[in-house]
Amino acid sequence: MVDLKKRPFYLKEEDIKWVNDTIASMTDEEKVGQLFFQLTSSHEEEHLKQLMEKYHLGGCRYNPAPGAAIAQQNRLLQKYAKIPVFIACNTEAGGDGACADGTYIGSGVKIGATNKDKYAYELGCMANEQAAAIGCNMAFAPVCDIAYNWQNTEVIGRAFGNDPQRVARMSVAYLKGAHSIPGFACAAKHFPGNGQDFRDAHISNNVNDFEVEQWDNTYGHVYRELIENDLDAIMGGHILMPKYAKALNPALSDEEMMPATLSPEIMTTLLRDKLGFNGMVVTDASHMVAMTNRMKRSEMLPLAINAGCDMFLFFNDPDEDFETMLSAYRDGVISEQRMTEALTRILGLKARLGLHKRAKEELVPAAETVEESLRKADAAELQKEISREALTLVKYKDEGVLPITPEKYKRIMIVHIKGAGGAMDELMKAMGYGGGNPAEQLMEKLQAKGFDAFIYESPVDEMKKQIAAGQKPNINLYFAGKNAIADFVKDMDLVITVCNVSSGRPSFGMSKGGGEIPWYVFEIPVVVVGCGQPTMLADIPMARTYINAYDSKDSTLDALVEKLMTGAESFTATDPIDSFCGLFDARL
Repeated sequence: MVDLKKRPFYLKEEDIKWVNDTIASMTDEEKVGQLFFQLTSSHEEEHLKQLMEKYHLGGCRYNPAPGAAIAQQNRLLQKYAKIPVFIACNTEAGGDGACADGTYIGSGVKIGATNKDKYAYELGCMANEQAAAIGCNMAFAPVCDIAYNWQNTEVIGRAFGNDPQRVARMSVAYLKGAHSIPGFACAAKHFPGNGQDFRDAHISNNVNDFEVEQWDNTYGHVYRELIENDLDAIMGGHILMPKYAKALNPALSDEEMMPATLSPEIMTTLLRDKLGFNGMVVTDASHMVAMTNRMKRSEMLPLAINAGCDMFLFFNDPDEDFETMLSAYRDGVISEQRMTEALTRILGLKARLGLHKRAKEELVPAAETVEESLRKADAAELQKEISREALTLVKYKDEGVLPITPEKYKRIMIVHIKGAGGAMDELMKAMGYGGGNPAEQLMEKLQAKGFDAFIYESPVDEMKKQIAAGQKPNINLYFAGKNAIADFVKDMDLVITVCNVSSGRPSFGMSKGGGEIPWYVFEIPVVVVGCGQPTMLADIPMARTYINAYDSKDSTLDALVEKLMTGAESFTATDPIDSFCGLFDARL
């Protein structure tokens, strides 16, 4: 059974008594409800009241909204909760993961590029200070995966890098920063470790294929460090670990192999018995295909709890899932011992946070304090500082290109490369989301410094304008993209290619010449800048000067212009991943 006197709980007898007495007084429905985190879909009081009174939820997550609205939602959740509820947020990169007006500070890979643990600590502190200001008490963070595979779009920009030592140091620093906020917990993710497979667990299987010793020295090292520093909770990933699972259970067949969240070998034998983790475990989202493709949902739900997870992330259909788990408990599929163990960890962590000792009205800060807390200048200043420190000059073959000055490169053409996108990207754009245009922002900043900067218009862009004007597009523009080199370069002194790719691979509108693909790197100086996914050299290996900026925030672009004008020696960051993507030609 769970020892609530040990890490990470450290409870006193009176707190342990509250846990035990509460469990003893709970109905079957209340016990089952505590096993679930649910994603709220409305801020309406009646909806939130029903969630808490009908389903007795143990935890909630929510979609982005302004801080004042989230704080009011959280007040209602706690108001109608018989047992104080976990309210979790995704503050892995800043307070913007808690609410729309929170401060983005920096992604994991950006923090990793600085190689300074203090920034990971400040991220954990400031991001979750903003989260606590609106009533959150748990971060689904840090991301302590290791970015081994450049094609893994799930974590390549979110992990602190590909060095286990750096990932461990920064994950622990984030945890300590979050723990500096009274009554705040962290659920590190995604155990047993993402970053090897190129596939996305949302839509396919995901495999960590390390041998036992290799895993122990890498991902295992990260989790041991976190556990020894009082990690509160772990988010289990839907990640198959075939070699380790078979080492723990040699009788396990390939057909019996389960993702970690459904695997007792991984969630109990490895995590509990071998690593000694005594804290709470919550699954990653239950709609992800890497979990749902193994069996019927009615079998999957109780199996996650029996495998060693304590909480299940998100209903599919609330009534259906709740009834499934209630029947599994009443029928003995989930044993009394396993239920009590899970509830002990859930309530033990709530007691560790002191939620049981505070009046419901005190669990969420007063409304008048929210706006002031979110506007604190120190988080915005930290963002600027990290932006300056994180800019990474990954490749610099054309020495002498930097610094750039108006006298040296008066005319600068900016080429805007976007991601391949998809249906959801188009929907978000139609709804007005997606941020500004970094190419236009960069152009304005360069113009303010005295450069004559302009944005390249491709033949495809020109044809789109013709269509928008009701004209028949001149398709010959696409096939007539090539022209004399002298004509192409005569109106510019330098090209800056801005890769605005948030996830995955870049998309080039032209393949018949033109300016989007920098085929002309030996004809004119070219600087390629990754403003999102840091793996653009895989598709633009001919780049001779390549910089990773990691995002296109205003502070980042300010720092970029400053360093471009100062020179190569101003770039002090170290590449936290292999930005050459393991490709020899990207280094040429």
